Amino acid sequence: MRNRKIFTDLTVALLIVLFLHTSLSKFLDFKGFVFDLNNQPFPNSYTPFLSCFIPSVEIAIVLGLLFEKTRGIALFASLFLMVAFTIYTSLVLLGFFDYVPCSCGGVVSYLNWTQHFFFNLFFVAITTAAILFRNNKNSDNLTFYGTEK
Repeated sequence: MRNRKIFTDLTVALLIVLFLHTSLSKFLDFKGFVFDLNNQPFPNSYTPFLSCFIPSVEIAIVLGLLFEKTRGIALFASLFLMVAFTIYTSLVLLGFFDYVPCSCGGVVSYLNWTQHFFFNLFFVAITTAAILFRNNKNSDNLTFYGTEK
């Protein structure tokens, strides 16, 4: 039980660092972020909305993760966002788009698309585990390979 709480707390901390870093990077280099969004494979008419929406959602998730009362919904929002980014990265890797610059913020923007895919997949996996651990926090009798813990 204690290990699950430590894992969940560590996952929450990593998500806070990730989303705070990427959102602040986008706001600090807003012109570059907008330029990259305009080079994405969707209509440029979406850019004004997305340029404010994406970093704002990341900040909202950070705020939600900070408080125990809102942490559950923020974990689900984190998972949804990371799954969406992972699907998008998968489409890039599968060649669905001719040219796609990374419009991520911070150090994540220095990853190539394969690294980005596995980075995202890592966060999908740990966020899923954290959600499952939180939802099963009252269940002390988990079965592992036929033995009770």
